[in-house]
Amino acid sequence: MTVAHWGLLLATFGFAAWVPHAIHRRWGMTGAGRRFFRHPPAAAAIAIIAFFALVAIAAPALAPFKPNIQHGIVELRNRPPSLTFPLGTDSLSRDSYSRFLYGARISLCVGALAMLVALIIGASVGAIAGYFRRGVDAILMRGVDIGLAIPRIFILLMLVAVWEQPPLPALVVIIGLTSWFGTSRLVRAEVLTLREREYVAGAEALGARAGRVIVRHLLPNAAAPIIVSAALGIGNVMLLESGLSFLGIGVRPPAPSWGNMVADGREYLSVAPWTSLFPGLAIALVVMALSALADALRDALDPRSEAA
Repeated sequence: MTVAHWGLLLATFGFAAWVPHAIHRRWGMTGAGRRFFRHPPAAAAIAIIAFFALVAIAAPALAPFKPNIQHGIVELRNRPPSLTFPLGTDSLSRDSYSRFLYGARISLCVGALAMLVALIIGASVGAIAGYFRRGVDAILMRGVDIGLAIPRIFILLMLVAVWEQPPLPALVVIIGLTSWFGTSRLVRAEVLTLREREYVAGAEALGARAGRVIVRHLLPNAAAPIIVSAALGIGNVMLLESGLSFLGIGVRPPAPSWGNMVADGREYLSVAPWTSLFPGLAIALVVMALSALADALRDALDPRSEAA
């Protein structure tokens, strides 16, 4: 790893640490901003998420090697961390630091994109059920109840058993299609309340169709639970993807993800613990940061706390 790579890494650390201060200066004096930063972990959560997001975006520039290059199949396998290999090497003599950076790109993208699919479906189903109520609500919510009653990992294992080693886009869609049930319930509950507001009655009186009322009036005002659900959901999806990759049915090797990096090092924990340690710590850090961010956002976006 060259001096330039170390400099880029330090610059990434510095920029990630600056992001919470910039957000605080811009929105910290508003009511929502004060409630958000009242949570001590909120600033740290933003910094952690910003750092890993920057790492994922800049992986080609930060990584000193290609993620699948074998540097010496015998003499350089399971080497401990050093200046050349900051996170050591794995059992196939690949640079763990480079694989860690590219793995961040895959793990974060899978989490964000799968959650985007889940949010689109969940928000649509919840809004339709809450707006139309009666028979439509009953049918859609019974479907949601069935989806929540069946363990998601069981559904995913069945799908993967039918379709061996799905490509990455298919994996994102499969995870997203099994992750929207909780979001739909949250949105439905919010829409049932918003459905009785005067501006909805006014829009209907002016002849607005149901689709326009839902898209223009109900969903924007139900954004708070959707945003909080997204922050929590990305962490849950990342854990799910990591678990699937650990089992060998997620991201297809040799493409690195944090989950399959943990799996690659499990047989060498006694001689090369760093292979699994660093991606495992990264998963834990990102999931905890997203959980802390969701807690802070829930309070910041809660209209009942406006007087606080």
